[in-house]
Amino acid sequence: MTVPMKRSAVNEIMREGEAFMRSFGFILPPFSRWSPGEMQARKSEIEGITGAALGWDITDFGLGDFGRTGLFLFTVRNGRLADLRQGRGMLYAEKAMIARKDQVTPMHRHVLKAEDIINRGGGTLVVELFGDTDGRCDRDKGTRVATDGIWRTLPPGHRLTLAPGESVTLMPGDWHAFWGEGGDVFVAEVSTVNDDNTDNIFEDPAVTRFSGIEEDEAPLHLLVSDYAAWLR
Repeated sequence: MTVPMKRSAVNEIMREGEAFMRSFGFILPPFSRWSPGEMQARKSEIEGITGAALGWDITDFGLGDFGRTGLFLFTVRNGRLADLRQGRGMLYAEKAMIARKDQVTPMHRHVLKAEDIINRGGGTLVVELFGDTDGRCDRDKGTRVATDGIWRTLPPGHRLTLAPGESVTLMPGDWHAFWGEGGDVFVAEVSTVNDDNTDNIFEDPAVTRFSGIEEDEAPLHLLVSDYAAWLR
Protein backbone atom coordinates (compact mmCIF):
# COMPACT_ATOMS: atom_id res chain seq x y z
CA MET A 1 0.00 0.00 0.00
CA THR A 2 1.32 3.45 -0.95
CA VAL A 3 2.04 5.63 2.08
CA PRO A 4 1.05 9.26 1.36
CA MET A 5 3.40 12.17 1.88
CA LYS A 6 2.08 15.17 3.76
CA ARG A 7 1.56 18.23 1.57
CA SER A 8 3.32 20.33 4.21
CA ALA A 9 6.43 18.16 3.83
CA VAL A 10 6.27 18.44 0.03
CA ASN A 11 6.01 22.23 0.27
CA GLU A 12 9.07 22.41 2.49
CA ILE A 13 11.05 20.08 0.19
CA MET A 14 10.21 22.40 -2.70
CA ARG A 15 11.49 25.46 -0.83
CA GLU A 16 14.69 23.71 0.25
CA GLY A 17 15.29 22.18 -3.17
CA GLU A 18 14.90 25.42 -5.09
CA ALA A 19 17.28 27.18 -2.71
CA PHE A 20 19.84 24.36 -3.04
CA MET A 21 19.83 24.49 -6.84
CA ARG A 22 19.94 28.28 -6.84
CA SER A 23 23.11 28.07 -4.76
CA PHE A 24 24.76 26.48 -7.83
CA GLY A 25 23.43 29.22 -10.13
CA PHE A 26 20.61 27.07 -11.55
CA ILE A 27 17.31 28.93 -11.86
CA LEU A 28 14.06 27.07 -12.50
CA PRO A 29 11.77 28.32 -15.30
CA PRO A 30 9.11 30.96 -14.52
CA PHE A 31 6.19 28.51 -14.32
CA SER A 32 7.89 26.84 -11.35
CA ARG A 33 6.80 29.82 -9.25
CA TRP A 34 3.14 29.78 -10.26
CA SER A 35 0.55 29.08 -7.59
CA PRO A 36 -2.11 26.39 -8.13
CA GLY A 37 -4.62 29.17 -8.74
CA GLU A 38 -2.50 30.70 -11.48
CA MET A 39 -2.08 27.34 -13.17
CA GLN A 40 -5.84 26.79 -13.04
CA ALA A 41 -6.48 30.26 -14.49
CA ARG A 42 -4.03 29.61 -17.34
CA LYS A 43 -4.81 25.94 -17.99
CA SER A 44 -6.00 26.62 -21.53
CA GLU A 45 -2.54 27.91 -22.51
CA ILE A 46 -0.25 25.48 -20.66
CA GLU A 47 -0.88 22.19 -22.45
CA GLY A 48 2.80 22.25 -23.39
CA ILE A 49 3.58 22.07 -19.67
CA THR A 50 0.91 19.67 -18.47
CA GLY A 51 0.92 17.43 -21.55
CA ALA A 52 4.67 16.92 -21.34
CA ALA A 53 4.56 16.51 -17.53
CA LEU A 54 6.91 19.41 -16.90
CA GLY A 55 7.34 20.67 -13.36
CA TRP A 56 7.70 19.64 -9.75
CA ASP A 57 8.04 15.97 -8.81
CA ILE A 58 8.69 14.94 -5.20
CA THR A 59 8.57 11.24 -4.39
CA ASP A 60 9.31 8.88 -1.53
CA PHE A 61 8.49 5.98 -3.87
CA GLY A 62 5.49 5.06 -1.71
CA LEU A 63 7.66 3.81 1.14
CA GLY A 64 6.88 6.56 3.64
CA ASP A 65 10.42 7.70 4.51
CA PHE A 66 11.62 10.47 2.15
CA GLY A 67 14.90 10.96 4.01
CA ARG A 68 15.86 7.32 3.48
CA THR A 69 14.26 6.55 0.10
CA GLY A 70 13.23 9.48 -2.08
CA LEU A 71 14.12 11.96 -4.78
CA PHE A 72 13.53 15.60 -5.69
CA LEU A 73 12.95 16.17 -9.42
CA PHE A 74 11.90 19.04 -11.66
CA THR A 75 11.27 18.23 -15.31
CA VAL A 76 12.45 21.26 -17.28
CA ARG A 77 11.72 20.00 -20.81
CA ASN A 78 10.34 16.84 -22.39
CA GLY A 79 9.28 15.63 -25.82
CA ARG A 80 6.45 13.27 -26.70
CA LEU A 81 6.49 9.51 -27.12
CA ALA A 82 4.82 9.95 -30.51
CA ASP A 83 7.86 11.89 -31.71
CA LEU A 84 10.20 9.24 -30.32
CA ARG A 85 8.31 6.51 -32.16
CA GLN A 86 8.55 8.49 -35.41
CA GLY A 87 12.23 9.31 -34.86
CA ARG A 88 11.75 13.01 -35.46
CA GLY A 89 10.77 16.09 -33.48
CA MET A 90 11.58 16.76 -29.83
CA LEU A 91 13.27 13.51 -28.83
CA TYR A 92 14.90 14.70 -25.62
CA ALA A 93 14.19 15.58 -21.99
CA GLU A 94 15.97 17.36 -19.15
CA LYS A 95 15.49 17.08 -15.40
CA ALA A 96 17.02 18.81 -12.41
CA MET A 97 17.25 16.51 -9.39
CA ILE A 98 18.57 16.43 -5.85
CA ALA A 99 19.89 13.22 -4.34
CA ARG A 100 20.30 13.88 -0.63
CA LYS A 101 23.10 12.39 1.41
CA ASP A 102 22.42 8.65 1.90
CA GLN A 103 18.95 9.03 0.31
CA VAL A 104 18.43 6.12 -2.09
CA THR A 105 16.60 6.11 -5.40
CA PRO A 106 15.70 2.39 -5.56
CA MET A 107 17.04 -0.11 -8.07
CA HIS A 108 15.25 0.28 -11.41
CA ARG A 109 15.64 0.23 -15.17
CA HIS A 110 14.01 1.93 -18.13
CA VAL A 111 12.40 0.28 -21.13
CA LEU A 112 12.93 3.09 -23.67
CA LYS A 113 14.89 5.88 -22.05
CA ALA A 114 18.62 6.38 -22.46
CA GLU A 115 19.99 8.95 -20.03
CA ASP A 116 23.04 10.84 -18.90
CA ILE A 117 23.18 11.26 -15.12
CA ILE A 118 25.43 14.21 -14.27
CA ASN A 119 26.80 15.41 -10.95
CA ARG A 120 26.41 19.20 -11.14
CA GLY A 121 27.73 19.92 -7.66
CA GLY A 122 27.70 19.11 -3.97
CA GLY A 123 28.76 15.70 -2.70
CA THR A 124 29.65 12.52 -4.56
CA LEU A 125 26.94 10.70 -6.51
CA VAL A 126 27.10 6.93 -6.08
CA VAL A 127 25.45 4.81 -8.80
CA GLU A 128 25.10 1.08 -8.14
CA LEU A 129 24.81 -0.98 -11.34
CA PHE A 130 23.68 -4.44 -12.42
CA GLY A 131 22.95 -6.08 -15.75
CA ASP A 132 19.64 -7.36 -17.07
CA THR A 133 18.44 -10.87 -17.86
CA ASP A 134 15.00 -11.24 -19.43
CA GLY A 135 13.80 -7.98 -17.91
CA ARG A 136 14.91 -8.66 -14.35
CA CYS A 137 17.80 -7.32 -12.31
CA ASP A 138 20.53 -9.95 -12.56
CA ARG A 139 22.74 -9.55 -9.49
CA ASP A 140 25.28 -11.94 -10.99
CA LYS A 141 25.68 -9.87 -14.14
CA GLY A 142 27.69 -6.73 -14.75
CA THR A 143 27.17 -4.03 -17.33
CA ARG A 144 29.00 -1.71 -19.68
CA VAL A 145 28.51 2.04 -19.40
CA ALA A 146 30.17 5.21 -20.63
CA THR A 147 31.51 7.73 -18.14
CA ASP A 148 32.01 11.07 -19.90
CA GLY A 149 32.39 9.23 -23.19
CA ILE A 150 34.81 6.55 -21.93
CA TRP A 151 33.41 3.02 -21.99
CA ARG A 152 33.89 0.90 -18.88
CA THR A 153 33.00 -2.74 -18.27
CA LEU A 154 31.84 -3.09 -14.66
CA PRO A 155 31.27 -6.14 -12.45
CA PRO A 156 27.83 -6.78 -10.91
CA GLY A 157 26.98 -4.40 -8.08
CA HIS A 158 29.77 -1.96 -8.92
CA ARG A 159 29.31 1.34 -7.15
CA LEU A 160 30.37 4.00 -9.58
CA THR A 161 31.32 7.28 -7.90
CA LEU A 162 30.78 10.54 -9.75
CA ALA A 163 32.44 13.71 -8.47
CA PRO A 164 31.05 17.13 -9.45
CA GLY A 165 31.33 17.50 -13.22
CA GLU A 166 31.37 13.76 -13.92
CA SER A 167 28.59 11.77 -15.60
CA VAL A 168 27.47 8.31 -16.65
CA THR A 169 25.44 7.27 -19.68
CA LEU A 170 22.84 4.56 -19.00
CA MET A 171 21.01 2.61 -21.69
CA PRO A 172 17.63 0.87 -21.47
CA GLY A 173 18.06 -2.26 -19.38
CA ASP A 174 20.88 -0.90 -17.19
CA TRP A 175 19.66 -1.53 -13.65
CA HIS A 176 20.71 1.30 -11.34
CA ALA A 177 20.18 2.82 -7.92
CA PHE A 178 21.85 6.00 -6.70
CA TRP A 179 22.37 8.24 -3.67
CA GLY A 180 24.45 11.12 -2.40
CA GLU A 181 27.64 10.49 -0.41
CA GLY A 182 29.39 13.09 1.72
CA GLY A 183 26.61 15.63 1.14
CA ASP A 184 23.54 16.42 -0.94
CA VAL A 185 24.11 16.30 -4.72
CA PHE A 186 22.66 18.52 -7.45
CA VAL A 187 22.01 16.07 -10.28
CA ALA A 188 21.09 16.72 -13.90
CA GLU A 189 19.45 14.17 -16.17
CA VAL A 190 19.61 14.58 -19.95
CA SER A 191 17.73 11.83 -21.76
CA THR A 192 15.52 10.71 -24.56
CA VAL A 193 11.80 11.37 -24.08
CA ASN A 194 10.70 10.56 -20.56
CA ASP A 195 7.43 8.85 -19.54
CA ASP A 196 7.39 8.26 -15.81
CA ASN A 197 4.00 6.54 -15.95
CA THR A 198 5.23 3.58 -18.00
CA ASP A 199 9.02 3.55 -18.30
CA ASN A 200 10.23 2.88 -14.75
CA ILE A 201 10.59 -0.79 -13.80
CA PHE A 202 11.55 -1.27 -10.13
CA GLU A 203 13.22 -4.37 -8.74
CA ASP A 204 11.11 -4.20 -5.56
CA PRO A 205 7.40 -4.53 -6.42
CA ALA A 206 6.50 -2.51 -3.31
CA VAL A 207 8.07 0.60 -4.86
CA THR A 208 5.84 3.03 -6.76
CA ARG A 209 7.03 5.93 -8.90
CA PHE A 210 4.63 8.53 -7.46
CA SER A 211 3.60 9.14 -3.86
CA GLY A 212 0.08 9.79 -2.67
CA ILE A 213 -0.54 13.11 -0.91
CA GLU A 214 -2.17 13.82 2.44
CA GLU A 215 -3.62 17.33 2.16
CA ASP A 216 -2.69 18.77 5.56
CA GLU A 217 -2.15 22.25 4.05
CA ALA A 218 -2.59 24.04 0.74
CA PRO A 219 -0.04 23.25 -2.00
CA LEU A 220 2.71 25.79 -2.60
CA HIS A 221 2.99 24.62 -6.22
CA LEU A 222 1.34 21.75 -8.05
CA LEU A 223 3.20 18.50 -8.57
CA VAL A 224 3.17 16.81 -11.96
CA SER A 225 1.05 14.12 -10.31
CA ASP A 226 -1.50 16.80 -9.29
CA TYR A 227 -2.27 17.96 -12.80
CA ALA A 228 -5.02 15.46 -13.59
CA ALA A 229 -7.04 16.29 -10.47
CA TRP A 230 -6.40 20.03 -10.22
CA LEU A 231 -6.49 21.04 -13.91
CA ARG A 232 -9.39 19.12 -15.36
